[in-house]
Amino acid sequence: MKILVCISHVPDTTSKINFTEGDTKFDTNGVQFIINPNDEYGLTRAMWFKEKQGATVDVVNVGGPETEPTLRKALALGADGAIRVNTPALDGYAVAEQLAKVVTDGAYDLVIAGRESIDYNGGMVPGMLAGLIDANFINTCISLDIDGTNVKAIREIDGGKETVTTTLPLVVGAQKGLVDESDLRIPNMRGIMMARKKPLTILEPVDASTETVSVKFEKPTPKGAVTLVSPDNLDELVNLLHNEAKVI
Repeated sequence: MKILVCISHVPDTTSKINFTEGDTKFDTNGVQFIINPNDEYGLTRAMWFKEKQGATVDVVNVGGPETEPTLRKALALGADGAIRVNTPALDGYAVAEQLAKVVTDGAYDLVIAGRESIDYNGGMVPGMLAGLIDANFINTCISLDIDGTNVKAIREIDGGKETVTTTLPLVVGAQKGLVDESDLRIPNMRGIMMARKKPLTILEPVDASTETVSVKFEKPTPKGAVTLVSPDNLDELVNLLHNEAKVI
């Protein structure tokens, strides 16, 4: 079984976010980038298939040279090879078109992508990719087992969980729960050294249509100041809730 795991290069959630050029460009200065958490769950499950069922696992990213350290980390975690499509990931549909070319040319049986990335939170790429390559699709996947070409999965739905069966080829939208958090891996020194020798292929992009454009970014409104009230002064608390917060 050939598995391709899509890796998004995203800012760490602890990073301080700023914008430049009139709030039209993301400022990357001082920002630490990581593997998108939903993708990391998918990569960890793919490594299980490699170790238990002899699958081969490649990772792919659509982005510039700055994303290569993130791909190298995925290689250090055990992936066999990496692919970078040399174009910025500015639009979900354009990214899906680039990935569709990689999947088709590589004849992959299973594609695992995070259900959404934590930067844009679009949640659209896995589904559009499945449509472009005419593959089955399971989103919000929290359990995945494969026997030959037969697939059994569990996905989250509103108010509960749903067990589904399907067949390969398949695109999966992975999320927290696909593996236990305790199963997530940290690259060890041997993995880091081996990653330097593994192939990282750079592909030029295909012509793809861009359907959306980011016009301007805006930070959330800062939180208001906090007023501390002594637990012994209930009269002041009631007064503030009534006259200032106006919630009672």
